Amino acid sequence: MIGGGLAGIVAALDCADAGAQVTLLEVRRRLGGAVYSFERDGLQIDNGQHVFMRCCAAYQALLERLGSEHRVSVQPRLRVPVLRPGSRMALLARNALPAPLHMAGALARYPHLTISQRLGAARSAFALARMDLRDAALDRLTFGDWLAHRGQGPDAVSALWDVIVRPTLNLPAAEASLALGAFVFRTALLSHADAGDIGFHSAALSETIGEPAERALSGAGVAVRLGWRAERLQRTATGIEVHGRGGRSGEEEESRGEWGTAAGEGREGEGWSAEVAIVAMPHNRVGALIEPLLGDAARRLGALGSSPIVNLHVVYDRPVCEQPFAAGVGTPVQYLFDRTAAAGVPPDCQYLAVSLSAAEREMGMSVDALRECYLPALQELLPRARGANLERFLVTREHAATFRAAPGVAASRAAARTSVPGLVLAGTWTDTGWPATLEGAVLSGHAAAIRALERIEIETRGWSMASTATAEAL
Repeated sequence: MIGGGLAGIVAALDCADAGAQVTLLEVRRRLGGAVYSFERDGLQIDNGQHVFMRCCAAYQALLERLGSEHRVSVQPRLRVPVLRPGSRMALLARNALPAPLHMAGALARYPHLTISQRLGAARSAFALARMDLRDAALDRLTFGDWLAHRGQGPDAVSALWDVIVRPTLNLPAAEASLALGAFVFRTALLSHADAGDIGFHSAALSETIGEPAERALSGAGVAVRLGWRAERLQRTATGIEVHGRGGRSGEEEESRGEWGTAAGEGREGEGWSAEVAIVAMPHNRVGALIEPLLGDAARRLGALGSSPIVNLHVVYDRPVCEQPFAAGVGTPVQYLFDRTAAAGVPPDCQYLAVSLSAAEREMGMSVDALRECYLPALQELLPRARGANLERFLVTREHAATFRAAPGVAASRAAARTSVPGLVLAGTWTDTGWPATLEGAVLSGHAAAIRALERIEIETRGWSMASTATAEAL
């Protein structure tokens, strides 16, 4: 197992639970991959605001497997506060009616759309509900163009559709694949009334994922080697040999700006032999490792591209926002989250994390420039912030947070099974049908484990039928 993110953790646990002998190699000094937290200036900071939905059953099952279900909470009913400068707070909240009527009342009262825009949005939603997601032509169009053909102009897209599309696809609707955009709305909002209820991590991500995963893997008999870099794969008569080294780690979190010596378990030039190697590395780094074995198939992964995410961590000397989270419209602030308790900030202060998806512009801005842009924007949204003192302003950046969910991306996503016997792929960038989400990562891990166990002829009858059926469908 190469890679200790969500996909690698899941695949390792599945294989170990089925009776396989598993070694997990991870270049970082911690598990969790793109889902982690760290301490800076006395704060427990998550690298990003990784929310999920009630429909993310596989991810919630992983939390139970790790014993972390008590560290998250799910809304009783979908409720998204929407803030706009100079306007009263609006709500996108569901009622007790079945889908898709559960959002009709919120849409009818939504103040940031005109009456004609609301009617057009309702017609577009019903068209999405009837769409055949198996139609390959959907991935040749942008979601924004499809909306424009139905009378949803830039103002309506910005005020409504991008509130959902941008954080889930890490692209605005104008650039996002219609296939993935339609999948998000069908899965989260149009199929089941409670599917889109939002789940939050109430504790730091490392306490919820990384540390419990180490304990769960150890308990399952998985040998975990942290600080170990895989540098070359080689086919053998019995499977795959992994060559690499431990010691120095060059894959530390970019958002922390730290490059240091890892507590490596392996020696330089050490190799590992296995019947099956599951490669669960990030999409922007996996190609170089697997290209010698997969050739053009690996090079096609370069077409996945990348979309960045920037997070601003703002601590005030007093509470300035009453909502646990909120979306922004008509402001550069896309989403903000109250992380006061999770970060260990005293309750008489408040820590707000501002999440900026598809943040190409912000990636090129200095910390001072971000401060000059976003502090006034927060004051416009939150009147109490105008009289508050700023205690801290930190920035974390993920330059390749997700693959780029643009039209044509489906053709570049790889299957778990490869043409090389004994080589299996996992990660959000594989062909799960989901965008780059927590759920997609977990599903890819299940699918990879099934393919690996097939190769070594271990049956999966000990797993729950629901998990196996879900992964087999990918």
